[in-house]
Amino acid sequence: MALNSNQVKSKQSGIYADGDGLYLVVRESGDRVWAFRFTDLEGKRFEHHLLEKPRGVVAQDLARLFVVHDLEYNEVVGGFARMNLQQIRILGTALQHNLNLTEVARALNTSQSGVSKHVMDLESELGFDIFIRHGKRIVGLTEAGKELAPLVERIMFDLKNIGSIASHFSRQDVGRLTLATTHTQARYSLPSIVSRFKQEFPGVELVLHQGSPAEIVALVMSGRSDIAVATDALDGIRELVTFPYYRWHHAVIVPDGHPLLRCDPLTIEQIAEFPIVTYSEGFSGRTRVEEAFAKVGVTPNLAISALDADVIKTYVELGLGVGIVAAMAVKPEGEGGLRVLPSEHLFEASTTRVAVRRGTYLRRYACRFISLCETSLSDVDIRKAVLARD
Repeated sequence: MALNSNQVKSKQSGIYADGDGLYLVVRESGDRVWAFRFTDLEGKRFEHHLLEKPRGVVAQDLARLFVVHDLEYNEVVGGFARMNLQQIRILGTALQHNLNLTEVARALNTSQSGVSKHVMDLESELGFDIFIRHGKRIVGLTEAGKELAPLVERIMFDLKNIGSIASHFSRQDVGRLTLATTHTQARYSLPSIVSRFKQEFPGVELVLHQGSPAEIVALVMSGRSDIAVATDALDGIRELVTFPYYRWHHAVIVPDGHPLLRCDPLTIEQIAEFPIVTYSEGFSGRTRVEEAFAKVGVTPNLAISALDADVIKTYVELGLGVGIVAAMAVKPEGEGGLRVLPSEHLFEASTTRVAVRRGTYLRRYACRFISLCETSLSDVDIRKAVLARD
């Protein structure tokens, strides 16, 4: 665990673990510095002092050590140890697959027994258990494992960046772009962008992952998706860099012959007299809908909540309530047995954003996908924003 400020000030001369692979070194003079301690490939021990540098630049110092000392990655928690790249991949993949070693073996195209052996060898070398076990089943991370996990995830992230740089210069217009988004965006807002993208980059496989807002954030944060497109979920996350895509409003839909068709202008109070069919919490600007009702002091009768507009439209057409959907999900003139009511004045506009994890090296086609969503951005603008320090 990391030392708190009082512990840093009160420690006597010695060396104390400070978490994330750092050690506090207290000298006889009372001076305090932070240091990495590691061994090179020949077993010679080194101690790299970071002086007064903030913890945020530790990764850069460590990367420089690899070059200067020709090191493998070494992480110390209770002793000197050497991690090889395969062990890091196994740990990183285990973290991505909820510690399921069967899934890890499948993802890395190896045997589960081989994965288990790598894990046990690593724990033996480190001198501590990474995983909590019940019999042969892994059920969680130990405290030491929790300390190790963020470093492993960072290394996995940088390994992916290295691969992206190599591919960028060797096969610029061939590869895979993984996009995480909601059903509404994939179905209604992105088809024109995807069509133009595929015309420009026919050699790039575009993989669409549809999920909940929380799943979308997890996918892009873990590196399993390169780009995320969503409305509310991407706001205020420091690890993500976001770009505006477009602004939109909600639309009110009713079946033919509904009493609200006679209301002009339409009000929130009038809508509140009927059951409401709209998005589930966290989806497609649901907060804007809730804010509109709260603003006039009425509580909506939420009859049905659904993940996508197609389901909402189905139940509205069956007469089960008044629908509130994203305007792009319904034709302005209506469709089937549904009518669209003028309602832009009722709900605040929502902004859909495109996001990538901060520090990601984006290949040319990834930058182009983002610039198709926000035409004012150049590749230089995008890379500068993504690689800038927070």
